Amino acid sequence: MTQDLSTAQRPRRPGARCLGALLLCLSLLAGCASTLPAPSSAPRTDAADSGPAAVSTVRGPSQRLPANVPLSEIAVAPVSAPAVTTLAAPADLWERIRRGLAMNDLDGDLVRQHEQWYLARPDYIQRMTERSSRYLFHIVEEIERRGLPMELALLPFIESAFNPAAVSSARAAGMWQFMPATGASFDLKQNVFRDDRRDVLASTRAALDYLEQLYGRFGDWHLALAAYNWGQGNVNRAITRNQRAGEPTGYLDLNMPAETRHYVPKLQAVKNIVANPQRYGATLPVIGNHPFFDTITVLRDMDVALIARLAEVSEADFRMLNPSLKQPVVMAAGTPTVLLPWDNATTFQRNLQSYNGALASWTAWVVPHSMSPAEAAERMGMSEAELRSVNNIPPRMRLAAGSSLLVPRNGRLDRDVPAHVADNAALNLQPEVTTRRVVVKARKGDNVARLASRHGVSAVRVAEWNRLSVNSALKAGQSITLQLPQRAAAPAVARGKAKAPAVQARSGAGKTTAKAGKASATRTAKAAKTTPTTKAAKATKTTPAKTRVATGNKP
Repeated sequence: MTQDLSTAQRPRRPGARCLGALLLCLSLLAGCASTLPAPSSAPRTDAADSGPAAVSTVRGPSQRLPANVPLSEIAVAPVSAPAVTTLAAPADLWERIRRGLAMNDLDGDLVRQHEQWYLARPDYIQRMTERSSRYLFHIVEEIERRGLPMELALLPFIESAFNPAAVSSARAAGMWQFMPATGASFDLKQNVFRDDRRDVLASTRAALDYLEQLYGRFGDWHLALAAYNWGQGNVNRAITRNQRAGEPTGYLDLNMPAETRHYVPKLQAVKNIVANPQRYGATLPVIGNHPFFDTITVLRDMDVALIARLAEVSEADFRMLNPSLKQPVVMAAGTPTVLLPWDNATTFQRNLQSYNGALASWTAWVVPHSMSPAEAAERMGMSEAELRSVNNIPPRMRLAAGSSLLVPRNGRLDRDVPAHVADNAALNLQPEVTTRRVVVKARKGDNVARLASRHGVSAVRVAEWNRLSVNSALKAGQSITLQLPQRAAAPAVARGKAKAPAVQARSGAGKTTAKAGKASATRTAKAAKTTPTTKAAKATKTTPAKTRVATGNKP
């Protein structure tokens, strides 16, 4: 059975294929020859517009030139190759920083002044840059990842000389010098166990977040840096003042404090020295373009001393990489990662696998109610001196309820510190005063809060002493127990004529006269009369006939 083939499906004859190919070649050769000029109606293309965007994609039919038209000579057009950016990573971290410098340069006398200051102190530059070698690679990585100008990597030179434990007189702390409130707004935890303003990773993240936020607000890096130093509200008000006065609002145009006025010129001076140390005769220590530290995950609470021993580093070197830790233990719930030198991180993992002892000898204990440090130490089985030293408890202070203390682990306290304690630990102190037990009667309409306010004590404490609720109403005449501060007994005065006591002179002061002694005795007697006393105080008050008033110490 046969089937008709369509025209597209019929096999072509070999002769037809050859003929088609020959005709195609001839048409191509004709197109390669010089063509006639375009008709006058077509748009003209000059030599200057011969770029790709000026070339038309519509072609007319090719035509051959007459035989008497000569062909133009073939010429060689000059070609300029674009600059080639090398893809090889620099071996030196300083060179990597130089490639990323992108801020507008600031020039002037203040820049020259700070250049001279740094160049006159080569030892300071050496110490500062050597200290930076621990942290600079991580900062450069973060800045490149965010696409920020590399000048920001030099900012810790200005803020803290790359000292993560630095604390200013204004309580700014860490490598990036965060104030407490600003640090808290960028989720940097600050409590008695740790201060994330000093943490290398957390503070760098927060600082770059803050700088990006400031640049987004002001649209200028110099103004953003001024706001980082002075506060964005202050910079905004300075800009507003200039705008109202019809004056420019650049960094050099604003009225700023001296510290902020010198802030960016100081950074510019460091930038100039780093960008071209040969020009300034400065020597920068070589910092390799590779990580200095590695991050280790901590799954259980561990003593700092043990981590350092397993990593085979000194405890001082460990704390230089983990400066946020205030205590001798790393709490996994609050600090889940620690930093170790790159090679020592592998050593730590290897030694930890073969270690079988206890990981932590310290834990946290929350004080259930107000007590003295001596009582807390007795409960925890440690000396009062050790408890005060570990927890920085000053003398003559009591521990308020809810305070978190670092104590040794024992049979009752041997669990890891929970997250809510590790993140929110606080040491609440109150003055250590001698109290006396007093029973008072409630008045009509009294409640715990009103009675406590009348006697100058806490309603919570009154409720605690009497096993009542803070909002409890009291019956008229109801007995309420209070613990009131013990007042010093007022010295009584003999009813007869007081003699002027002899007083030892202080630093060349003259002897007290009889007139002064008489006046002192009179004032003391008046104070004794006007001092309110309770029944208990009246019972113990006596006035001996021949009591002398000691005025050797000034009131």
